[in-house]
Amino acid sequence: MIREGGCLCGAVRFKAEGEPLNVRICHCRMCQKAMGSPYFARAQFDQKMLTVEGDTGRYKSSEAIDRVFCKTCGTRLFSWRRNGTLAGVALATFDDRNAFAPTEHIWVSEKLAWVKLDDGLTQYQGTIPA
Repeated sequence: MIREGGCLCGAVRFKAEGEPLNVRICHCRMCQKAMGSPYFARAQFDQKMLTVEGDTGRYKSSEAIDRVFCKTCGTRLFSWRRNGTLAGVALATFDDRNAFAPTEHIWVSEKLAWVKLDDGLTQYQGTIPA
């Protein structure tokens, strides 16, 4: 299966092939700042399964992650592992915004106090235990 998506202005388009490795909501402070939102709802794919067209910018938010955005409209699209393995695709950027539903919350220890998690999904205080 191939699912498509893109930014607000349409300058960047992407295709995601197959099913995501996981679909999570991250509440860490870095994702809050990067997304300008209380959390980052994303589907994680192997980078080899993604095709991206258009003019994107990157910001090195940590040693491990680049944040990828549209240079024209600023839509935040991906968290891109710098080692070439994984990419988190913002759920709301898919053309079918209901294509994937999150199954877990991560970094709940850093969630905003007013965010209420009553959806019944598994919650982890940090990242997923190994």
